[in-house]
Amino acid sequence: MSAFAFRAVDAMGVPVRGEIDAGSQEAVVEQLRGRGLTVLEVSAKSGGASWNVDLSVLRGVKSRDLTVMTRQLSTMVSSGLTLLKALYVLEEQTETPKLKAAMTKVRQDVEAGRSLSDSLAEHPKIFSPLYVSMVRAGETGGFLESALLRVADQLESEESLKRQVRSAMVYPAAVISFALVVMFALVAFIVPVFAKIFEEQDAELPTLTKFTVGVSDALRGYPWAIVGGVVLVVLLVRRWKRSETGREQWDRLRLRIPLRIGEIQRKVALARWSRTLSSLVSAGVPMLEAIDVTGRTAGNTVVEKAMASVRSSVQSGGTIAAALRDEPVFPVMVSHMVGVGEETGALDQTLAKVADFYEDEVSAAVKALTSILEPAMIVLVGAIVGFVVISMYLPMFQVYDKIE
Repeated sequence: MSAFAFRAVDAMGVPVRGEIDAGSQEAVVEQLRGRGLTVLEVSAKSGGASWNVDLSVLRGVKSRDLTVMTRQLSTMVSSGLTLLKALYVLEEQTETPKLKAAMTKVRQDVEAGRSLSDSLAEHPKIFSPLYVSMVRAGETGGFLESALLRVADQLESEESLKRQVRSAMVYPAAVISFALVVMFALVAFIVPVFAKIFEEQDAELPTLTKFTVGVSDALRGYPWAIVGGVVLVVLLVRRWKRSETGREQWDRLRLRIPLRIGEIQRKVALARWSRTLSSLVSAGVPMLEAIDVTGRTAGNTVVEKAMASVRSSVQSGGTIAAALRDEPVFPVMVSHMVGVGEETGALDQTLAKVADFYEDEVSAAVKALTSILEPAMIVLVGAIVGFVVISMYLPMFQVYDKIE
């Protein structure tokens, strides 16, 4: 098999370019004519091989770029533009290199006769199972443009949730960073001055002071060992989180973090779950597949395992609401709302209302978290500074006692 580049026009006179793997130029011409194209030129690629980009390692495509691209594709399809022509336009105007490379390969696959959903599924790092499932449902049901709009809405909702959580973490992250800088400055520069004075006085130091001086000596004498130890711990924690057992333990721990952080994590997971399932059901995705995709895209193994149990229950003839009642991660309100949706035949609308409720809850919880963390961070900084100051002044108090 060799790679051939071709130029052709369709029945409307629209230019079509692309690449095809075939045994000969005649096979390429025959394949293109079978698609209703008029062949203008066919040429073998230099070196007899096509340029194939390994898209499996692509990372870092922003959710906003993907959302914009999805809305553009929906608009062009609803305007009557052929899918292939729309993909050509997207390929030309997409500025993000990784997304552009992905769209190039998707366009080539569609041009070779594959469906859009199957072409997107080849790039799981960019197009999630949710994305692919909704596009496949739109292709099957003949409402691709509306399915793409639902995908874009889903991406925007998820990005909005992420922004709210990130905004809540900015303040504590900044304060903790400041506290670490202050602690480093005190231990590295101030403590040694007092330590020298104590050494000259040949005084017996309290345990608290000995500990602080020991930390200062270690920080100044073995900085690279400390940095290496921190890096090693970070790497081990990351490796643990990526393991199946570690990921499950971490996800359970996240839901139990105090100061309302765990509560926010749970509400984010529930909002994402309900919004995803609502989008899939409204797009016409079969229920079992929708439940399966919702579990795989939940972002939390606790919800993922719960959805696996729900799928087994529904597959056996049970209802979603009944299965949710047996899963502690889902509040009673969710199972009742889902039950109402199943009885009225408006499950997608009911789930959308649940998603709206929890998204509002996340917004309120984030504001409450900020008000809680502000005094907590001030106390933390004060405790760090106070610990160092007290440990340095304890020997002085002993000296004053001796003088008296």
